[in-house]
Amino acid sequence: MNTISNLQIRRSVWQTAIMLTLGFWLSSSLLLDWIIMPSLYLSGMMTETGFAAAGYTIFWNFNRLELLLAAIAFTSVMAMSKAQSNWRLDSIFLSCLLLIVALLDTYLLAPQMCALGSNLTLFVGTNTMDKTMSLLHSSYFILEALKLLAAGILLNRCWQAVEIE
Repeated sequence: MNTISNLQIRRSVWQTAIMLTLGFWLSSSLLLDWIIMPSLYLSGMMTETGFAAAGYTIFWNFNRLELLLAAIAFTSVMAMSKAQSNWRLDSIFLSCLLLIVALLDTYLLAPQMCALGSNLTLFVGTNTMDKTMSLLHSSYFILEALKLLAAGILLNRCWQAVEIE
C-alpha cells in the first residue's frame, strides 16, 4: 500500500497544447451544435427576419476561432512528428483535414448560407432556395461530423502517446 512508484509520465509541451486545443474545440463545437443552435431553433428565432445576420455573426466569430484552433493543432502535430520518431503520418493527415474543414466552413459555407438566408426573406416559399439551403446545411453537418471524428481520433492518439519512464 505504501509503495513509492518511480514511474513518471512525461508529456511534451506540444502534446499538452494539442490536447488542450482539441478538448476546447470539441467541447465548444458540441456546445454550439447541440445546445445553442437547437435552443435558437426551438425558441423560434430562426423564423425572424434578422436571424441570417445574427447567425452569420455567431458563426463568423466561431469560425475564426476554429481557424486559430486548427492552426494550433496542425502546428502541434507537425512539431510532435518532428520530435518523436514513432509519430504516425495519418495524424498529420487528420490535423490537415481539421484545417481544411475549418477553412471550408469559414470561407465557403458560412458566407453562402448567410447570403442565401438574407435572400430568403425576399422569396419566401421558393423551392430552389429551400433546396440550396438544405444542401448547404447537410454539407455543413457532414463537415461537422468529419471534424468531430477527426478531432476525437487525434485527441485519443495524443492521450495514448504518453511517454512513461
